[in-house]
Amino acid sequence: MANAHLDYHLNLLNHLRTILVALGEAEQVPEESHGLFLERFDELLTQLPQDPLESQYLGQDLMCQVIQRYPQIAHLVPRDLLWFFGGDCLHFMPDDELDLYQALEERRYEAEQNDEPFDWNQEKQLLSMSNDNSKH
Repeated sequence: MANAHLDYHLNLLNHLRTILVALGEAEQVPEESHGLFLERFDELLTQLPQDPLESQYLGQDLMCQVIQRYPQIAHLVPRDLLWFFGGDCLHFMPDDELDLYQALEERRYEAEQNDEPFDWNQEKQLLSMSNDNSKH
């Protein structure tokens, strides 16, 4: 079950990488530093499956850098990645979003403890809908 969770976030990272590559191809960023940044990003993609805990700090650093270095695509950074890496990334999330992800994480943990299947996206949609309803 943990592998599905990790795979999901690896897919999000690969998607974000395609956005970063497109940004470089559109010549919207200085090529030299962008190339070095992509190398570090690829390092994360390689390290994360091998050692998820050890990769957390690199992931936090890179997600924060994406938002700070490339503000034009900050809105395209998947929120799930900010939560997944945590730490300083959480500063880019509002409190209500943090509450949603905390509840989602608790549901995932509960499902794992009971050997039940858990669909991150489906649960996130259900929680988002229930939060929207409670605000009205």
